[in-house]
Amino acid sequence: MIQLRQMNKKSSRLKYLTNGIILENPTLILMIGLCPTLATSITVRDGLGMAAAASFVIIGSNVVASLLRRLIPATVRIPIFIIIISTFVTLVDYILQAYEPGLYQVLGVFVPLIVVNCIVLGRVEAFAYKHNVLDSMLDGMGKSLGFTLVLFVMGTIREVLGSGTFWGRPVTPAWFRQYPILLMILPPGAFILIGILKALLNKLMKPGS
Repeated sequence: MIQLRQMNKKSSRLKYLTNGIILENPTLILMIGLCPTLATSITVRDGLGMAAAASFVIIGSNVVASLLRRLIPATVRIPIFIIIISTFVTLVDYILQAYEPGLYQVLGVFVPLIVVNCIVLGRVEAFAYKHNVLDSMLDGMGKSLGFTLVLFVMGTIREVLGSGTFWGRPVTPAWFRQYPILLMILPPGAFILIGILKALLNKLMKPGS
């Protein structure tokens, strides 16, 4: 009986980690965090930079909120959550300014806006405030992986088709780099691409597909 409970516990924790990748993907399933996804996925480097910054904030905020959940009064939990998130965002902001100034300039306002990103606040409110530290950390990691996966895929497709490069290096013929599909590095291209990815994921998840 004890072994069965332990197995169920391990299974539940594995779901916390894996659900965020596909079944509860923040961008393609829950449809949150779209602004940074669309704006920073022009290249792979920019997309992964945004994903790393957001992941640090998501996981860190989840862990701290879970640690303090018994001390946080329900009536003021949202302001306290925002303070916790803002602390991690400030750390990311200073780290990028110090060590990756080029990436910081590209990401611009979207780093400070992580404070109000629905993925971060949503996980702290809906999960970390009600679960222990380990579960909250796994949930944050799962949602971060799902967010990173979408940014990587979108960044790859948009950079290759829109610029003919991958991570700034040429990967297409010279003639293609002269006449790339410029739509892909423009906002309409981002909307079209995320719609296609959403449709493909819905098709794959449809029973019997």
